Amino acid sequence: MKKFFKWLGIILGSLVALIVVIFIVLALKGYASLTRSYDVPADQISIPTDAESIARGVHWVKAECIGCHGDDLSGGVFFNAPFATIDAKNLTSGKGGIGATFTDADWVRVLRHGVDPTGRSVFIMPASDFWYFSNQDLADVIAYVKSVPPVDKETRQPNFNLLGKAMVGAGMFSKGVLVAQDIKQNTRPDFPPVGVTTEYGMYLVNLSGCRVCHGPNLSGGKSPDPTAINAPNLTPGGELIAWQEADFIKTIRTGVAQSGHKLDPKQMPWEHFKNFSDDELKAIFMYLQSQPKLETTVP
Repeated sequence: MKKFFKWLGIILGSLVALIVVIFIVLALKGYASLTRSYDVPADQISIPTDAESIARGVHWVKAECIGCHGDDLSGGVFFNAPFATIDAKNLTSGKGGIGATFTDADWVRVLRHGVDPTGRSVFIMPASDFWYFSNQDLADVIAYVKSVPPVDKETRQPNFNLLGKAMVGAGMFSKGVLVAQDIKQNTRPDFPPVGVTTEYGMYLVNLSGCRVCHGPNLSGGKSPDPTAINAPNLTPGGELIAWQEADFIKTIRTGVAQSGHKLDPKQMPWEHFKNFSDDELKAIFMYLQSQPKLETTVP
């Protein structure tokens, strides 16, 4: 019996030692991923300063950015867990804001490629969606952000403790967290002219990240957020087949679906998508209705 317990102790001790070694290896792998440097040259984009460009930038920022960075773009707590903390950055030029130090090239690099001035990936910020911005629209966004009043607000640097690093090393945050590794670094796509067209609707769907939650074919999916719920099928194979254009616009404007269901703004960010114009929402609906009728994908 003593020999049995002796061998049991050896086996259990060996298993514990193996688990510790695996944990340390994963933590080191995660650390390497978090500190990886990306050599991404910024695209040469001229940033305007005229009032018309800034006004267009206001429109884009309200539709795409305020949900995380706030109405005044001063940022704040975005993700707070026992293993990691991530804040949305203060984008202004106030104390603690990145706007005080960012060059035009820095803005282009972080928004389009997800890489900060040190060469490291930013976290969670949807640069993989903003990659689709045309040069003019991206320039207008930057023009407005550079013009906003400074707000003094310190935000924390992203922090992953040992458990968080091990989770990154294990691939538990393979999508949506380390933004730079998800970015396409290929030829820029063609950009359609502004209008109520399926082409412009596709442009808006792509840069708004609709496929992150609703799936690559928009037939249903789930975002990488651990708290996410299944997102519905937006093709004619889903409930939108019975909707009219006015129903879609009303839903985005009010956050209440045609069925009476209230949209959760944490799951579906309608509160800033409502800042799209009627023509933009019409173009999005036109594009969704043009998709093939697909059965709902269940993640």
